[in-house]
Amino acid sequence: MQLPEISRRRALAYVLALLAVLSLAGRMAFRDESPQPAAAPLNLSAEPAPARKVVVHVVGQVSRPGLYSLPEGSRVDDALSKAGGAKPRAALALVNLAAPVADGQQIVVPSRREAAQALAGGSSAAGVSGRVHLNSATLEQLDELPGIGPVTAQKILDYRTEHGAFGSVEELDAVPGIGPATLAELQDLVDL
Repeated sequence: MQLPEISRRRALAYVLALLAVLSLAGRMAFRDESPQPAAAPLNLSAEPAPARKVVVHVVGQVSRPGLYSLPEGSRVDDALSKAGGAKPRAALALVNLAAPVADGQQIVVPSRREAAQALAGGSSAAGVSGRVHLNSATLEQLDELPGIGPVTAQKILDYRTEHGAFGSVEELDAVPGIGPATLAELQDLVDL
């Protein structure tokens, strides 16, 4: 039996048709028939970070002296509110209610009698303990310290604003204009 003769053109057309059928069959064989779940929409809203807490010790002329946990960024006034508020004999003029609180800080609310004794002793900038509180002192109180002028006092306030409350008295060394000699002179005159 003799095979019919096929022209080159026709042979090429058969080969191309065969390749197309094989390609289509391959695609059908490897296609994934399992249903795809619909993609869930992405929730891109940012959750706020939980507020960090600081613990302060409120003592003196307040209704409930003790340790209080406050959100970071709280003020002395917030701590006094947590402690039940100031007693009627409290000398709030000596407490900077707007000062930010720092973790581990003690907030002393003196009585008017203690305030009068402190003022009579000449420690108007220092409060009852005789020390200037770095985390709540005003520009004027810092300026009264030896070796600290108004420019350096402002640098201390700027540092406190930029870096938060002082963690230790030694941290004053990081303030421009305060070196080891000035720091040694201030050690007994300041606290947190």
